[in-house]
Amino acid sequence: MKKISRLIVITLSLLLIAAQAMAGDVNLSIAASLKDVINELSDGFAKENPGVKLLKNYGASGALAKQIENGAPADIFISANLTWMDYLKDKRLVETSGLGTFTFNTLVFAGAADKKVSGMQDLAKLDKIAIGSPKSVPAGEYAMEALKKSGIDKQLEKKLVMAKDVRECLMYAERGEVDGAFVYRTDALLAKQAKILFVVPQELYQRVVYPMALTMAGAKNRDAEAFFRYLQSEDAKDSLGKYGFALK
Repeated sequence: MKKISRLIVITLSLLLIAAQAMAGDVNLSIAASLKDVINELSDGFAKENPGVKLLKNYGASGALAKQIENGAPADIFISANLTWMDYLKDKRLVETSGLGTFTFNTLVFAGAADKKVSGMQDLAKLDKIAIGSPKSVPAGEYAMEALKKSGIDKQLEKKLVMAKDVRECLMYAERGEVDGAFVYRTDALLAKQAKILFVVPQELYQRVVYPMALTMAGAKNRDAEAFFRYLQSEDAKDSLGKYGFALK
């Protein structure tokens, strides 16, 4: 009886795995700043592949990497910096052979148009500045690097308002809850109230790069592989350009 019960359990498990494979689900763990362009690309891909369901999880790159480490379903991971991709590489949780660069971005400071701020040294005039939590949000990490290299990090210590991701930073600026926020250029271009007050000089921080990779599970998922290839297509490049991302 025990052997029969074990066979039943094994058979049911195999059937469940097969059903999941047939379902055509692809789990995406994507940096929050890519939300709009990935939504557009996933819609385009779904039209051409109606049997595939793209399940999107947007957030801070560090939070997403930790979720993947803890077993959250993920087939494709796109980070907003190399740090968190390297973190998963070291844990052997991503397929390194296909690892590539999805796109690039620029860090800016955005706020109300009436704010008299035109550069890093003007930030001392402000009372509240939104920044992504540097421990998990790449935009915050880039911003802290820029503050330190500008020599104003200690000066602004008590003025910083931490956000869970770059989109929350932008929301604070849009609502006027802060005087300004460090966000990506692509986020600022979507803002309705906040405006780009200045572009953070590139020499103050490492270039914003978005590495992408299939996870170990994604490498075994044909639909995930197909979408991963689609992210490198001309359609993808057109969408990235439309939203203000850089390709080189």
